[in-house]
Amino acid sequence: MILAERLSRAVADGVRRIGQIAILPDRAGVPFVLCHMDDEAGDFAALEVHEGPAAARGISTWAEDGHYRFTKGELSLRRGWRLHLASAEELLQALDAFYPANVGMHFAAVDGRLEIESLRDKLNRQTGMYRFARNLSDAGAQALVREVCGPGNCCVKKILWGLDAQTPLEDSEASRFDGVVGEIDRAAAIPLRCREACNHFVAEARKASKAEFERKAEA
Repeated sequence: MILAERLSRAVADGVRRIGQIAILPDRAGVPFVLCHMDDEAGDFAALEVHEGPAAARGISTWAEDGHYRFTKGELSLRRGWRLHLASAEELLQALDAFYPANVGMHFAAVDGRLEIESLRDKLNRQTGMYRFARNLSDAGAQALVREVCGPGNCCVKKILWGLDAQTPLEDSEASRFDGVVGEIDRAAAIPLRCREACNHFVAEARKASKAEFERKAEA
């Protein structure tokens, strides 16, 4: 598998972080070990051991406080575990469970072939109850990015899209964030990337569009 091979080479070259996950090669006699980045320097032997990539789904589904992590880019990955993986293929499968498609997006971006969808293109594709999101104003969309996206709102993905091909996002914590969590050499991390607005953003865009309509009707 070409993607698994590229990932393995990246780890061999020093990549040690993706999102809130520390990637530890050749730890405890295991080809690859993953753990929460905040557990890397602690009592490693005390961490709950999981085997194989399938365990990543269970680890990543629920936050420490028990709430469902509806978006995997949420800054709420629970601590207290380590995941043993026997090969580069298992490493890729596990990381895809923690952060779906992000490894593939990373290498597509490195190769200059990652496709980005603007917010307007995303909203204009909506049907049913979500079609009203299309009517959100540019100002409302810019405000919504600040209210929904970025580390301040527990999302740690780098936003790659603009409102449309001619309208970038305004400067804010959300638009500036580079997709790398914590203090680490950026060359040692695979950034989390957002190539299109997520379903949560679309749902909030619908609400914001409705609020704009109601304000105009009252004026």
